[in-house]
Amino acid sequence: MSIDPRAFLLRLFRAAVEAASPAACVPPNLPPVPRGRTIIVGAGKAAASMAKAVEDHWAGMISGLVLTRYGHAVPCRSIEVLEAGHPVPDAAGQAGAKRMLDMVRGLSPDDLVLALISGGGSSLFALPAPGITLEDKQAVTRALLKSGAPISEINCVRKHLSAVKGGRLALAAQPACLVSLIISDVPGDDPATVASGPTVTDATTREQASAILRKYGIAPPVRVETWLADPASETPKPGNAAFARVDNRVVATARNALHAAIRGAEAEGIRVIDLGDDIEGEAHEVARAHADIALRAAQEDRPCVLISGGETTVTVRGKGRGGRNSEYLLALALALDGAPGISAIACDTDGIDGTETNAGAIITPDTLAHARGKSLDASAILAQNDAYGLFHVLGDLVETGPTRTNVNDFRAILVA
Repeated sequence: MSIDPRAFLLRLFRAAVEAASPAACVPPNLPPVPRGRTIIVGAGKAAASMAKAVEDHWAGMISGLVLTRYGHAVPCRSIEVLEAGHPVPDAAGQAGAKRMLDMVRGLSPDDLVLALISGGGSSLFALPAPGITLEDKQAVTRALLKSGAPISEINCVRKHLSAVKGGRLALAAQPACLVSLIISDVPGDDPATVASGPTVTDATTREQASAILRKYGIAPPVRVETWLADPASETPKPGNAAFARVDNRVVATARNALHAAIRGAEAEGIRVIDLGDDIEGEAHEVARAHADIALRAAQEDRPCVLISGGETTVTVRGKGRGGRNSEYLLALALALDGAPGISAIACDTDGIDGTETNAGAIITPDTLAHARGKSLDASAILAQNDAYGLFHVLGDLVETGPTRTNVNDFRAILVA
């Protein structure tokens, strides 16, 4: 079987992204038009495209505001779209979150709040808890992002430092009905973790948030430490009667995206090994494990593709411009060491891997040889967390621009 590895891997990635498009997943999950007003609020990398999908299919009058990452806005008619900072919150996100909180207050039982939530909302929807400054939240966020902590732990801390996350937006909206449409970017698809769950009760505690900071050696600002010691920092818990009229609907997941890619591979006659959609761990360690599986599969002399999703982490020790998917691929290339017939793609479905403009990258059996030909030491570059720099020089970055959805990472290893 003759196949162009790059073109094949890119087709699978595009299929995964299209399956998570708000235009595909939002309309079938819209609630009925209420007797009263409909207020739209939301935050995340997909929030603007979700808002447009609502506008295109809503039969009644709507108004509202959503926050998305810089560069991810799309034009809407009735819903205001603001851009803000990600992954570190900024003043624009703080101002937008304050306005949304004010919008949902004072509504009646006949009114509907439709919340559009997606990954990235934790930093975009940034209203600090009483007594905490934006600068305090920025400092804690930067430290957590560098620590290698999984997203569930990071968001536990974020919830307890927020005036809107961890279910507090839903509390503010009562007695209105609240329906939340959620595009999940977290392993396991727990709605309480996506965007730090602004409309979902929270089982984590302030004591756990403090323990997470200690676990990673993070000394928080004094105001943060003081707030976490205050019982007022606790979030609403499961069983809270105030959430009786809250309906949280997960409308797109990494599983949906992987299924689309699997169908695409099988349609081309390629056997699929499904590694799962909830993989976590250090990017370089996950890469080594996947390299072992790929090398064993290569011994069967039968084409296949290994597909996986989830969210790896990177403990930043160097000064490079990494990105977890780029780091995964460089570690994978080193572990494969030029093994013939094995190519791979790893991209974030939102189109942005880390802080740069690429979604991810592609490796082939020649990647390390090409690097050596340009006097690049792949091992040293990996140690500096600068996989982006290497793939940029090699011309192997995948650049899609913002996809305006987000179901986390997509990885495929083709054994041809």
